[in-house]
Amino acid sequence: MRQLFLDTETTGLSADSGDRIIEIGCIEMVNRRLTGNNLHFYLNPERSSHPDAVRVHGLTDEFLADKPLFASIADELLAYLQGAEIIIHNAAFDVGFLNAELARLGRGRIAEHVAEITDSLLMAREMFPGKANSLDALCKRLEVDNSNRALHGALLDAGLLAEVYIRLTRGQDSLVIDAGDEGRRQVQVAAVDLSAYALPVLAASAEEVAAHEAMLAELDKASGGKTIWRQTVA
Repeated sequence: MRQLFLDTETTGLSADSGDRIIEIGCIEMVNRRLTGNNLHFYLNPERSSHPDAVRVHGLTDEFLADKPLFASIADELLAYLQGAEIIIHNAAFDVGFLNAELARLGRGRIAEHVAEITDSLLMAREMFPGKANSLDALCKRLEVDNSNRALHGALLDAGLLAEVYIRLTRGQDSLVIDAGDEGRRQVQVAAVDLSAYALPVLAASAEEVAAHEAMLAELDKASGGKTIWRQTVA
């Protein structure tokens, strides 16, 4: 399976208002292995970036002035993306900008050129409901090193997303061992009947019971007598 992790940087937040893509970064993974066959472009958006956007990505108008236009890299980009699953964090944002760029060239929509678009933000929200699921938050939670991310960058963020995705989906291949050129083989794990085992029950000592009661009393005092276990017993 060929999967591509894609990220963009833009001049602002609204493709509908004419904001443009200024950077595209793609990281390739085949059969859960990063291949190094990546793609990266800086682009001249033919308009100025919003000051707030520059503070996020650090790409100035002067830096982008001599970079290619999207039209000149569209064929190479679409050929690279062709037939792959594209994984994007908050896909609606990047897809909206890619569709706007393609529409200017009469090239349809990005979904017409790829096999599937997966939103890793939606995946994370299902796995960690009620928690922060930004790329930075996921890096911290899943122990992905993002210490080099002083500014947002499309290729850097696509690489971080690849590491995050591998950790998010680790359980999917937990019983699969890579056998090199011989392919993959499944490891069968025999079921164990735990009913045959008698688990020991360790009773607390008198000192431990007294220490526990003292701790509960302190908690009860600190809460003004509102501890749930006291109310339940009463």
